[in-house]
Amino acid sequence: MQLTGPEIKRQMKLRNPGNPNGCPNIIISPFFEEALGSNSYDLHLGNTLKVYKSTIPNGMMPALPCNSGHKYSMKDWFTSWGAWLLYKLKPWAYNPENPKFLLDPCNQNPKETVTIEIPETGLILSPRFGYLGNTVEYTETYNLFPYIDGKSSVGRNFISIHETAGRGDDGFCGNWTLEITVKHPTVVYPNMRIGQIYYEKFEGDRKPYHQNKSRHYCGQTEPTVAAPIPIDKFLDMAVDKQR
Repeated sequence: MQLTGPEIKRQMKLRNPGNPNGCPNIIISPFFEEALGSNSYDLHLGNTLKVYKSTIPNGMMPALPCNSGHKYSMKDWFTSWGAWLLYKLKPWAYNPENPKFLLDPCNQNPKETVTIEIPETGLILSPRFGYLGNTVEYTETYNLFPYIDGKSSVGRNFISIHETAGRGDDGFCGNWTLEITVKHPTVVYPNMRIGQIYYEKFEGDRKPYHQNKSRHYCGQTEPTVAAPIPIDKFLDMAVDKQR
């Protein structure tokens, strides 16, 4: 059962002795009445993005500062005239389908990133890249199931804010990392309304995220890179037993 906007606000005022420091079931900080909807709360985009360094071709810009008086063209994505000419001569070298830009989600080595500040005048994102952003809002949720999704106007501009990772957990604490992709070159701004958080009740015994030893992202405050995905060797034994 999904919580209404008024119930979200009510839950934020009710302290629960079973929670850490007796805090309420829902914490949203900062909180503004204007962002409270019928059954959700609007989330805002922070002022930094991260891009995996291995996915950026030499001489190419992963994003562009927005200048309303500038007439943009394809060559604006490149850091120099020489890089632009190389792209025209060897476009395959810049194709995101090129295996040279491989991502290995199970590699235990940390992924290197490039950090990009979003100016107040806006930042142009490219359909070529994936961007890790974060919400301005810090949230804590207990005894409820939180999840986020894009606002309808965000979706109608073909901006995706999560790649299957819009579901949170009972006990999650932190700013939400957003996996942002766009269909077209698209301008984003710091503090723009980028998504919504919803809350649902659940049944069964609790297994709070903040008490889970295998948790990766609790307490995150900035765009956070992917943790290595484990390859579970115990499945090999299960398969062997079935043979």
